Amino acid sequence: MLKIRLSVLALASLLAVQPVSALTIAENFATDPAARGWAVFGDTNLFAWNATNQNLAVTWDSSKPNSYFHHPLGMTVTSASNFMLSVDFTLQNIATGINPDKPYTFQIAIGLHHHATATESGFVIGSGYQAPNLVELNYFPDAGQGASVTTLMISSANEFDYVSTDPLELVPGAHYQAVLVYTAADQTLRTTLASNGIPIGPINENRHNPDLGDFAVDTIAIASYNEEGQDTNEYGGIVYAGSILAHGTVNKIAFASPLPVDKISAPAPGAVQFTGVTDWNYVLERTVDLRNWIPVTAPTPGSAGPLTLTDTNPPGGSAYYRVRAQLP
Repeated sequence: MLKIRLSVLALASLLAVQPVSALTIAENFATDPAARGWAVFGDTNLFAWNATNQNLAVTWDSSKPNSYFHHPLGMTVTSASNFMLSVDFTLQNIATGINPDKPYTFQIAIGLHHHATATESGFVIGSGYQAPNLVELNYFPDAGQGASVTTLMISSANEFDYVSTDPLELVPGAHYQAVLVYTAADQTLRTTLASNGIPIGPINENRHNPDLGDFAVDTIAIASYNEEGQDTNEYGGIVYAGSILAHGTVNKIAFASPLPVDKISAPAPGAVQFTGVTDWNYVLERTVDLRNWIPVTAPTPGSAGPLTLTDTNPPGGSAYYRVRAQLP
């Protein structure tokens, strides 16, 4: 019995930033990213390209001003857009509560923001009502009540769609791959997280509530937020205001809109049809246990119309299929 599982969540072979027919930003830091439009806002000491290791060294320091390593999308993305954000990263060390007045946890953030808004002096993440227009992956390290991976969508009116997966701790030194996929048809942000290619989680889905207003983002950013604006009062013996100092590396980061894979269907046993985009390659993968995936087609270039990939030697029993989208 044929079963289909869509996966635009497995990108590979990311190249340096390059515009394609569908908007794609893909960076692997093989050469200086500044030459391709990446820039730093805020404290320039928090971000450093490492030419030897071909990655970006990042410091998340909540004592510093809001700071971003960022690149414009060249478009404004809203809840009516289909889009994907992918990031490969490693956390080397993490310390929470570095400010004794803010002893709780604080976030590490990578995502999308509205740059003109996020760079204003009144943009304050800690208050809970002064940081509009965000779509982000956040990690809150453990500060006594468990670590969590969180996705959020904040509207222009500062209303939150906020979903946490906890307890879920990211191990210093491990290599992680996170992919966020937003589909406008059901207004849902779906996230996968893997460590060295092995899935962890699952990560809870985040569904946008249109009653909260729409978001509008135009920039991809690795964000180190300032800790000000939090409530420092004690509740039940706990001060929930937090602070953080963490170091890590970002090895790859990518954004695509529309999605590289759309309108997927099964026209025949062992066959998958979908709409792709030019300048991407596609591979059909199969599994019988949802753990071990094997490629069953060679990389096939995308086209402007529907594309069909076929498993010419399907197994006798049940199988699941997915489509891997990758830049050549």
